[in-house]
Amino acid sequence: MMEITNEYLQVKISTKGAELQSIVRKDNQLEYLWSGDPAFWGKKSPVLFPIVGNLKNNTYLHKGIPYQLGRHGFARDMEFTVTEHTEKQITLNLSDSDTTRKNYPFSFSLNIRYTLQDASLTVSYEVQNTGDETMYFSIGAHPAFKVPLVNGTTYEDYALHFSETETAEVWPLSASGQISRTPAPYLDHTKVLPLEKKLFYKDALVFKNLASTAISLRSEKTPHGLTLRYAGFPYMGIWSAKDADFVCIEPWCGIADHDDATGILEEKEGIIPLSPEALFRQQWSVILF
Repeated sequence: MMEITNEYLQVKISTKGAELQSIVRKDNQLEYLWSGDPAFWGKKSPVLFPIVGNLKNNTYLHKGIPYQLGRHGFARDMEFTVTEHTEKQITLNLSDSDTTRKNYPFSFSLNIRYTLQDASLTVSYEVQNTGDETMYFSIGAHPAFKVPLVNGTTYEDYALHFSETETAEVWPLSASGQISRTPAPYLDHTKVLPLEKKLFYKDALVFKNLASTAISLRSEKTPHGLTLRYAGFPYMGIWSAKDADFVCIEPWCGIADHDDATGILEEKEGIIPLSPEALFRQQWSVILF
């Protein structure tokens, strides 16, 4: 377990999956991250790479060859190497190997960097194509935040507050994890989504191209909460396991296959082409209060 800290926050990260394990504010000793209770969902903040969501039949085609990838790809289950570690910053790396190339035939270097500044944690993604052909990938975040956050409050005391007024549809997921081509009306000229556990009984709420670039978790019964900033991510998933005490706020560069997907990787919605030697960068941050 690796740690970074400053005068406000203490953050722990596992080298497995480069996954966040704990975010604690020092002044109030509040833990903001979900516990990872395996009775509901055993992860806390997996990195989604090289795909986001499910492939149709867990299969894609590249140059006519079929490859298998499970939900959200393989990075979340692999051991990363620490390449930089200071008091307030850590960088972890995953590069292609014989193991990854069996299911993903591209050469790559993926850096995940965690940086503290005051009461904010920034998570940066850097993907470099180290091969000699265009690579295709998606990447996304999946942080699970504890709800209720403080003792004496309930799940239903909290709401998600969007930075902009939203009129937005959701894109339903099938039982096998495919995105429907037909969205359903959801947010109607509002900035607030009150939390209820039944919201997630049919899987995640998936949004495309929200006007907002930040979402806050707040309650009128406590001054404590958080704001997640995610400019540049075209997709947003909001999810919890059934009846679990957390909510995931998930900015994505990529999305699950549609139910009528061709399976051809280059044709996948949200897939990012990256030329040889090119570098892709994106980041999100969370402010804890």
